[in-house]
Amino acid sequence: MQKVTIKAYAVTHKLSIFNVMKMVKSGKLESDIVEEDGKEKIYIILNEATEKEIKEQIVPIERKEEMMLKEEVKLLRKEVQLLRKEIEDLKQKMQ
Repeated sequence: MQKVTIKAYAVTHKLSIFNVMKMVKSGKLESDIVEEDGKEKIYIILNEATEKEIKEQIVPIERKEEMMLKEEVKLLRKEVQLLRKEIEDLKQKMQ
């Protein structure tokens, strides 16, 4: 078992520190509180089982961007079709 800080966990999983704290408080992540230099620090205990569950729940940014790009392409294609039709209509009116 390996221990990492909340910030390190957030960076490796591309999450916000706030979301990681919510997962710790809700019990989704195993954690350990250690007192260092008079301050309490929370370390997340990494387990393979919980890591698999968390990775399945997290939707990668690439997928979101890819889905957004596909929708954007569809909208742009429709707009191009409308513009082409409008140009053809204007050409016919000019003749």
